[in-house]
Amino acid sequence: MSESRLTDIEACVFDAYGTLFDFMSPMVRRRGRIGEKADQLFELWRRKQLEYSWLRTLMGRHTDFWRVTGDALDHAMKTVGIDDPGLRAELMQVYLSLDAYPDVSATIEAVRGKGLRTAILSNGSPTMLTAAVNHAELTKQLDMVLSVEERAVYKPHPSAYQLAVETLGVTAPHICFVSANGWDVAGAGAFGFQVVWLNRNDNPPELLPHPAMAEIRTLEELPALLDS
Repeated sequence: MSESRLTDIEACVFDAYGTLFDFMSPMVRRRGRIGEKADQLFELWRRKQLEYSWLRTLMGRHTDFWRVTGDALDHAMKTVGIDDPGLRAELMQVYLSLDAYPDVSATIEAVRGKGLRTAILSNGSPTMLTAAVNHAELTKQLDMVLSVEERAVYKPHPSAYQLAVETLGVTAPHICFVSANGWDVAGAGAFGFQVVWLNRNDNPPELLPHPAMAEIRTLEELPALLDS
Protein backbone atom coordinates (compact mmCIF):
# COMPACT_ATOMS: atom_id res chain seq x y z
CA MET A 1 0.00 0.00 0.00
CA SER A 2 1.10 3.56 -0.74
CA GLU A 3 0.99 5.55 2.51
CA SER A 4 0.43 9.03 1.00
CA ARG A 5 -2.09 10.99 3.04
CA LEU A 6 -4.64 13.22 1.39
CA THR A 7 -5.16 16.79 2.56
CA ASP A 8 -8.07 19.22 2.71
CA ILE A 9 -10.64 16.63 1.66
CA GLU A 10 -14.30 17.64 1.94
CA ALA A 11 -16.00 14.71 0.17
CA CYS A 12 -15.27 11.12 -0.83
CA VAL A 13 -16.66 9.97 -4.16
CA PHE A 14 -16.63 6.28 -5.03
CA ASP A 15 -16.84 4.41 -8.29
CA ALA A 16 -19.49 1.67 -8.15
CA TYR A 17 -18.72 -1.54 -10.06
CA GLY A 18 -15.66 -3.37 -8.80
CA THR A 19 -15.11 -0.68 -6.16
CA LEU A 20 -18.21 -0.87 -3.95
CA PHE A 21 -20.21 -3.59 -5.72
CA ASP A 22 -18.88 -7.07 -6.47
CA PHE A 23 -20.08 -7.93 -9.97
CA MET A 24 -17.77 -10.94 -10.43
CA SER A 25 -18.85 -13.21 -7.56
CA PRO A 26 -22.39 -13.75 -8.89
CA MET A 27 -20.92 -14.54 -12.30
CA VAL A 28 -18.51 -17.08 -10.83
CA ARG A 29 -21.42 -18.80 -9.06
CA ARG A 30 -22.92 -19.45 -12.50
CA ARG A 31 -19.77 -20.97 -13.96
CA GLY A 32 -21.04 -24.51 -13.50
CA ARG A 33 -24.18 -23.81 -15.49
CA ILE A 34 -22.33 -22.16 -18.34
CA GLY A 35 -19.50 -24.65 -18.53
CA GLU A 36 -16.03 -24.33 -19.99
CA LYS A 37 -16.82 -21.10 -21.84
CA ALA A 38 -17.76 -19.23 -18.67
CA ASP A 39 -14.48 -17.42 -18.05
CA GLN A 40 -14.20 -16.41 -21.71
CA LEU A 41 -17.77 -15.12 -21.63
CA PHE A 42 -17.30 -13.06 -18.47
CA GLU A 43 -14.00 -11.53 -19.59
CA LEU A 44 -15.33 -10.60 -23.01
CA TRP A 45 -18.58 -9.20 -21.60
CA ARG A 46 -16.78 -6.86 -19.22
CA ARG A 47 -14.27 -5.78 -21.86
CA LYS A 48 -16.96 -5.00 -24.41
CA GLN A 49 -19.07 -3.23 -21.78
CA LEU A 50 -16.20 -0.80 -21.20
CA GLU A 51 -15.23 -0.51 -24.86
CA TYR A 52 -18.78 0.25 -25.96
CA SER A 53 -19.13 2.97 -23.33
CA TRP A 54 -15.90 4.64 -24.39
CA LEU A 55 -16.61 4.29 -28.12
CA ARG A 56 -20.11 5.73 -27.79
CA THR A 57 -18.69 8.75 -25.99
CA LEU A 58 -16.04 9.24 -28.68
CA MET A 59 -18.66 8.90 -31.44
CA GLY A 60 -21.18 11.14 -29.70
CA ARG A 61 -23.76 8.34 -29.78
CA HIS A 62 -24.79 7.94 -26.17
CA THR A 63 -27.18 5.37 -24.79
CA ASP A 64 -27.64 4.34 -21.17
CA PHE A 65 -25.44 1.78 -19.44
CA TRP A 66 -28.20 -0.83 -19.25
CA ARG A 67 -28.34 -0.91 -23.06
CA VAL A 68 -24.55 -0.92 -23.29
CA THR A 69 -24.37 -3.81 -20.84
CA GLY A 70 -26.96 -5.79 -22.80
CA ASP A 71 -25.28 -5.13 -26.15
CA ALA A 72 -21.93 -6.22 -24.71
CA LEU A 73 -23.46 -9.42 -23.33
CA ASP A 74 -25.15 -10.21 -26.64
CA HIS A 75 -21.85 -9.80 -28.47
CA ALA A 76 -20.00 -11.93 -25.92
CA MET A 77 -22.58 -14.73 -26.00
CA LYS A 78 -22.56 -14.81 -29.80
CA THR A 79 -18.76 -14.80 -29.89
CA VAL A 80 -18.42 -17.82 -27.57
CA GLY A 81 -21.33 -19.64 -29.18
CA ILE A 82 -23.96 -19.55 -26.43
CA ASP A 83 -27.61 -19.18 -27.43
CA ASP A 84 -29.61 -19.15 -24.20
CA PRO A 85 -32.17 -16.35 -23.69
CA GLY A 86 -32.86 -17.51 -20.14
CA LEU A 87 -29.19 -17.24 -19.21
CA ARG A 88 -29.02 -13.79 -20.80
CA ALA A 89 -31.96 -12.56 -18.73
CA GLU A 90 -30.46 -14.04 -15.57
CA LEU A 91 -27.06 -12.43 -16.12
CA MET A 92 -28.62 -9.04 -16.80
CA GLN A 93 -30.68 -9.27 -13.61
CA VAL A 94 -27.47 -9.86 -11.65
CA TYR A 95 -26.62 -6.17 -12.12
CA LEU A 96 -29.75 -5.19 -10.20
CA SER A 97 -28.92 -7.24 -7.11
CA LEU A 98 -25.18 -6.96 -6.60
CA ASP A 99 -23.73 -7.36 -3.12
CA ALA A 100 -21.39 -4.77 -1.68
CA TYR A 101 -17.92 -5.95 -0.76
CA PRO A 102 -17.62 -6.79 2.97
CA ASP A 103 -15.45 -3.71 3.66
CA VAL A 104 -17.84 -1.16 2.14
CA SER A 105 -20.40 -0.28 4.80
CA ALA A 106 -17.99 0.15 7.72
CA THR A 107 -15.59 2.20 5.59
CA ILE A 108 -18.24 4.62 4.41
CA GLU A 109 -19.40 5.06 8.00
CA ALA A 110 -15.83 5.78 9.07
CA VAL A 111 -15.48 8.37 6.30
CA ARG A 112 -18.74 10.00 7.37
CA GLY A 113 -17.45 9.98 10.93
CA LYS A 114 -14.69 12.31 9.80
CA GLY A 115 -17.33 14.81 8.72
CA LEU A 116 -16.93 14.13 5.00
CA ARG A 117 -19.72 13.83 2.47
CA THR A 118 -20.01 10.57 0.53
CA ALA A 119 -21.24 9.87 -2.98
CA ILE A 120 -21.13 7.41 -5.85
CA LEU A 121 -20.17 8.55 -9.34
CA SER A 122 -20.73 5.76 -11.84
CA ASN A 123 -21.28 4.95 -15.48
CA GLY A 124 -24.27 2.90 -14.34
CA SER A 125 -27.76 4.08 -15.26
CA PRO A 126 -29.92 5.57 -12.49
CA THR A 127 -32.08 2.43 -12.36
CA MET A 128 -29.06 0.14 -12.10
CA LEU A 129 -27.45 2.22 -9.36
CA THR A 130 -30.64 2.64 -7.34
CA ALA A 131 -31.21 -1.11 -7.42
CA ALA A 132 -27.64 -1.91 -6.36
CA VAL A 133 -27.56 0.71 -3.58
CA ASN A 134 -30.90 -0.45 -2.19
CA HIS A 135 -29.93 -4.12 -2.37
CA ALA A 136 -26.68 -3.40 -0.50
CA GLU A 137 -28.55 -1.24 2.06
CA LEU A 138 -26.25 1.75 1.50
CA THR A 139 -28.93 4.38 0.89
CA LYS A 140 -28.59 6.08 4.28
CA GLN A 141 -24.78 6.12 4.10
CA LEU A 142 -24.53 8.04 0.84
CA ASP A 143 -25.31 11.72 0.39
CA MET A 144 -25.65 11.32 -3.37
CA VAL A 145 -25.72 8.64 -6.06
CA LEU A 146 -24.63 10.22 -9.33
CA SER A 147 -25.03 8.64 -12.76
CA VAL A 148 -23.18 10.00 -15.76
CA GLU A 149 -26.49 9.68 -17.60
CA GLU A 150 -27.09 13.31 -16.62
CA ARG A 151 -24.19 14.30 -18.90
CA ALA A 152 -24.73 11.69 -21.65
CA VAL A 153 -21.02 10.83 -21.62
CA TYR A 154 -19.09 8.10 -19.87
CA LYS A 155 -16.07 8.25 -17.62
CA PRO A 156 -13.25 9.01 -18.15
CA HIS A 157 -14.61 12.05 -20.04
CA PRO A 158 -14.00 15.18 -17.92
CA SER A 159 -17.69 16.14 -18.09
CA ALA A 160 -18.57 13.00 -16.14
CA TYR A 161 -16.27 13.97 -13.26
CA GLN A 162 -17.47 17.58 -13.42
CA LEU A 163 -20.91 16.26 -12.43
CA ALA A 164 -19.58 15.44 -8.96
CA VAL A 165 -18.03 18.89 -8.56
CA GLU A 166 -21.20 20.73 -9.52
CA THR A 167 -23.63 18.51 -7.63
CA LEU A 168 -21.63 18.34 -4.40
CA GLY A 169 -20.54 21.97 -4.60
CA VAL A 170 -16.95 20.96 -3.84
CA THR A 171 -13.99 21.82 -6.06
CA ALA A 172 -12.00 18.98 -7.59
CA PRO A 173 -8.86 19.32 -5.39
CA HIS A 174 -11.02 18.82 -2.29
CA ILE A 175 -12.60 15.58 -3.50
CA CYS A 176 -11.13 12.17 -2.75
CA PHE A 177 -12.07 9.84 -5.60
CA VAL A 178 -11.79 6.08 -5.04
CA SER A 179 -11.83 3.53 -7.84
CA ALA A 180 -10.70 -0.04 -8.45
CA ASN A 181 -10.38 0.62 -12.19
CA GLY A 182 -7.03 1.84 -13.47
CA TRP A 183 -8.53 3.76 -16.41
CA ASP A 184 -10.90 5.53 -13.99
CA VAL A 185 -8.01 6.38 -11.69
CA ALA A 186 -6.17 8.04 -14.58
CA GLY A 187 -9.25 9.93 -15.75
CA ALA A 188 -10.10 11.21 -12.29
CA GLY A 189 -6.50 12.22 -11.64
CA ALA A 190 -6.33 14.10 -14.94
CA PHE A 191 -9.51 15.93 -13.95
CA GLY A 192 -7.94 17.07 -10.68
CA PHE A 193 -9.33 14.84 -7.94
CA GLN A 194 -7.13 13.43 -5.20
CA VAL A 195 -7.36 9.80 -6.31
CA VAL A 196 -7.02 6.58 -4.35
CA TRP A 197 -6.59 3.36 -6.30
CA LEU A 198 -8.32 0.41 -4.64
CA ASN A 199 -6.10 -2.35 -6.01
CA ARG A 200 -8.01 -5.38 -4.72
CA ASN A 201 -6.23 -7.85 -7.02
CA ASP A 202 -2.66 -6.55 -6.74
CA ASN A 203 -2.55 -5.53 -10.39
CA PRO A 204 0.31 -3.53 -11.93
CA PRO A 205 -0.51 0.15 -12.48
CA GLU A 206 -1.75 1.34 -15.85
CA LEU A 207 0.90 3.14 -17.89
CA LEU A 208 -1.13 6.32 -18.12
CA PRO A 209 -0.61 9.91 -16.94
CA HIS A 210 -1.87 10.99 -13.53
CA PRO A 211 -1.32 7.92 -11.33
CA ALA A 212 -3.13 7.61 -8.02
CA MET A 213 -1.92 9.65 -5.06
CA ALA A 214 -2.37 6.58 -2.86
CA GLU A 215 -2.91 2.85 -3.37
CA ILE A 216 -4.79 0.53 -1.02
CA ARG A 217 -5.67 -3.17 -1.04
CA THR A 218 -8.94 -2.89 0.90
CA LEU A 219 -11.35 -0.04 1.56
CA GLU A 220 -10.66 -0.39 5.27
CA GLU A 221 -7.34 1.35 4.63
CA LEU A 222 -9.01 4.48 3.25
CA PRO A 223 -9.98 6.40 6.43
CA ALA A 224 -6.38 6.45 7.66
CA LEU A 225 -5.39 8.37 4.53
CA LEU A 226 -7.86 11.17 5.17
CA ASP A 227 -7.17 14.18 7.35
CA SER A 228 -9.46 14.34 10.37
